[in-house]
Amino acid sequence: MKLTYQGIQDKAAFEAAGIALPKFDWQDMCAETEKAPVWVHFGAGNIFRGFIAVLQQRLLNEGLATSGIVAAETFDYDIINKIYDPFDSMTLMVTLKPDGSTEKEVIASIAKGIRADSSNAAEWAALKACFVNPALQMASFTITEKGYALTNVKGEVMPVVTEDIANGPDKARHAMAVVAAMLYARYQAGAQPIAMVSMDNCSHNGAKLKESVTTIVDGWVANGFCPTGFAEWVKNETNVSFPWSMIDKITPRPADAIRDQLAELGVEDMAPVVTTRNTYIAPFVNAEAPQYLVVEDRFPNGRPALEKAGVYLTDRDTVNMTERMKVTTCLNPLHTALAVYGCLLGYTSIAAEMKDEQLVKLVRTIGYAEGLPVVVDPKIIDPKAFIDEVVEQRLPNPFIPDMPQRIATDTSLKVPIRFGETIKSYIADPEKDVTSLTAIPLAIAGWLRYLLAVDDEGKEMPVSADPMLPALQAELAGVELGKPESCIGKLDAILTNEVIFAVDLKRTGLAEKVEGFLREMLAGPGAVRATLVKYLG
Repeated sequence: MKLTYQGIQDKAAFEAAGIALPKFDWQDMCAETEKAPVWVHFGAGNIFRGFIAVLQQRLLNEGLATSGIVAAETFDYDIINKIYDPFDSMTLMVTLKPDGSTEKEVIASIAKGIRADSSNAAEWAALKACFVNPALQMASFTITEKGYALTNVKGEVMPVVTEDIANGPDKARHAMAVVAAMLYARYQAGAQPIAMVSMDNCSHNGAKLKESVTTIVDGWVANGFCPTGFAEWVKNETNVSFPWSMIDKITPRPADAIRDQLAELGVEDMAPVVTTRNTYIAPFVNAEAPQYLVVEDRFPNGRPALEKAGVYLTDRDTVNMTERMKVTTCLNPLHTALAVYGCLLGYTSIAAEMKDEQLVKLVRTIGYAEGLPVVVDPKIIDPKAFIDEVVEQRLPNPFIPDMPQRIATDTSLKVPIRFGETIKSYIADPEKDVTSLTAIPLAIAGWLRYLLAVDDEGKEMPVSADPMLPALQAELAGVELGKPESCIGKLDAILTNEVIFAVDLKRTGLAEKVEGFLREMLAGPGAVRATLVKYLG
């Protein structure tokens, strides 16, 4: 069996293998998308293929849509070359159930993948053709938070951004410049309205997208590439809206066990590839079943019937509350705590960590005892029920091959939201005592201990990529396992840094607690475990 349009004509073979097929014709959908594209998506990776594209598949299957999605990749063109083109842009979606069973479905809602490369005339023209078409209603994004950044960790404008602003729309390279160039093409072609919908897992994602795009646009206007009317059009949200959203679904890297299972069923060519940009990706996506997408309902040119595919369409305040619930209380802080302690304690699986008595107590305390008292209830999703699902079903799922080492990536960018916001909520509430927090300071101390690149057995340990890693490790130079006193006087620059924690931990009274926990974790091999036992039982 082959994952292509011709391959899926062998319906009997796919059905015998328990693989659901689309209920629409892929070629007809492609033709309709070419004529009247409704949806372009930037970021052709797993969360898109395993979640966003599935939404449109539901609408296509039910006859609620006739056009598919055009996927545009701004960063890693090998994804299109190796994962889209050979498989007619189809994905084999494998849903991993907690009981070990799987559900498999061919996702065929992507009409084509485009390399969003201004130096490739044909691809650039194909993307531009989508944006000048009045039928286009939305462009969505899963390019990660870093994809919106125009500056480096020092706050300096990246050279590629400076060059893009100097060179104009026709030579755009940075993702945000590519998006601005497409909007300019749409403006020139009649200025039809459009929604630009960030679906990335970051706070106030729509605002981040708008700020970055308008920065590029203003630069082009200042340099004479575009008229001031273009900037005014982009900034007027009756023309170009930037809705906020909250997304939640775990889509870990492709698992060897799933590859082997598909091969046994007779599905060909499912082996993962590593691209030249070091993306580990496969023709299949494996992911958990639970998923949430909450989107601010502001689409000035109309939109697909996303609510009929399970999306919550609501107002900005509700999106913001839902996002805060997940990111600051009910999931992300638990994930980060498991990530750093999992690495320190030698785990390579999040599910395995959820059999560890102290780590379970750590995440339960962060979520239920310290987070829930200050969570804002968005009403559309119950916070306690959400944590219940996370702790009882999602994190312990042994068939989700997610690793603490992956989740520990870019922790410095996550800490201010995942822990800082709860700390701020305690400070703002006169009836709360911020110094009563224990599990959150333990998580912060665990992160600092993790940055030393030495595990709890005293062995060297790799540390995941992080933009602040060199600076943080420089501050911690001289802090050594077996010398608890070595951290004294070494932490002030970190613990008082409001960029890292969203607050000055020294002013809150938590710095002393964090430093105390870290000192105990430095006592020698096994001290991390001993500290968790001491404070969590």
